[in-house]
Amino acid sequence: MSFKLHRAWEVAGITFITLIAAAAFRSTTSIMFEPLEHEFGWTRSLTSSAVAVNLVVYGLTAPFAATLMERFTVRKVAVTALAFVALGTGLTVFMTQGWQLILLWGVLVGLGTGCLALVFGSLVANRWFTKRRGLVTGIFSAAYATGQLIFLPMLSGVVMNSGWRFSSIVVAIFAAAIIPLFFIGFKNSPEEANTLPYGGASTEDRGKAAPRTAAATMGVLFEVMRKPAFWVLAGTFFVCGWTTNGLIGAHFIPAAHDHGMPMGTAAGLLALVGIFDFVGTILSGWLTDRVNPVYLLLFYYGLRGLALFTVPFVLGPTVELPLMFFVIFYGLDWIATVPPTIELCRKYFGINQSPTVYGWVFASHMIGAAIAAAFAGAIREVQGSYFIAWITAAILCLVAAVSVLALKRIKPDLVNN
Repeated sequence: MSFKLHRAWEVAGITFITLIAAAAFRSTTSIMFEPLEHEFGWTRSLTSSAVAVNLVVYGLTAPFAATLMERFTVRKVAVTALAFVALGTGLTVFMTQGWQLILLWGVLVGLGTGCLALVFGSLVANRWFTKRRGLVTGIFSAAYATGQLIFLPMLSGVVMNSGWRFSSIVVAIFAAAIIPLFFIGFKNSPEEANTLPYGGASTEDRGKAAPRTAAATMGVLFEVMRKPAFWVLAGTFFVCGWTTNGLIGAHFIPAAHDHGMPMGTAAGLLALVGIFDFVGTILSGWLTDRVNPVYLLLFYYGLRGLALFTVPFVLGPTVELPLMFFVIFYGLDWIATVPPTIELCRKYFGINQSPTVYGWVFASHMIGAAIAAAFAGAIREVQGSYFIAWITAAILCLVAAVSVLALKRIKPDLVNN
């Protein structure tokens, strides 16, 4: 008896690898702060601002990326996005001015990675899976951790031994190398591949039709802004972005270096966060298929807040047991919030529109990350310490944990087209 892999898993595999490519750039930013500042005399505020611009463009691109994929196919948009990532990172080797850093890191790569954000993964999961959708979403979310795991230690070594320019070239080559995969094995939908989704045809209420123009995408935003569920999801995801990409992702390595820890050691710890996030996010996807997502978010945000309170007291020149506890715990919780948040978008706004709605929720995530990146950089420059940044993030998490309980009182209000 022969075993034949369902085509959905092949498409999921290509999606996973592509999401890793987007994560590759995201994992390089924090290890380049000091080399860029040292070579060009740039301030921490400037480098943090470039990251903040990237995060805003990245987040605001996401909802429109879902619309572009509906209109021009997933394959065409993803290939264009990979080209943007390759071009933006490759051209950084020629920059000499701060505005060029903001243009290349902030705008060009922000556009590319925004099109390859988890909105892309959500759309693929919706089209190709009716069973194991939460698990698949968790696997896609874990792609970020895997990219971090693969690239952080390697690129940290490259930066220290060969310079930051060579590490930019490595990321650019990797992004470009994935483009052929889309032409070889990716299909935009089960219909294009003459098959059914994994789990068979869906009988779920799909809600309103997905938008196919920029105006319609904005219309979705104006419509869902009138619904309390959107504000709860967007608000809590704002905090998620603040406490992951914006704070830990952008500032953990320089913060650890402030405490006397070598950059390579700090990069290794952040990569270790990635290892545990890979496990935690896939587990979160599995749990999302079985447990009320509201309770999962309550648990994740609450414990994340408690963990952040400990950071100023566990960072030091060497890796001690309390710091390892933080790294392991924070890794398990890093983006475990993604699968339940995507599932709640499906529940409250329907399958068809949920990628676009999640795109707007994700935009809130990245705006939170951008504000946190700039805020933490400014706090560090003014006070010489990240202490206030850590405590602020911890309090925000506890507020998010309480806020998510409001969803228990809100019922879905789906209206078919």
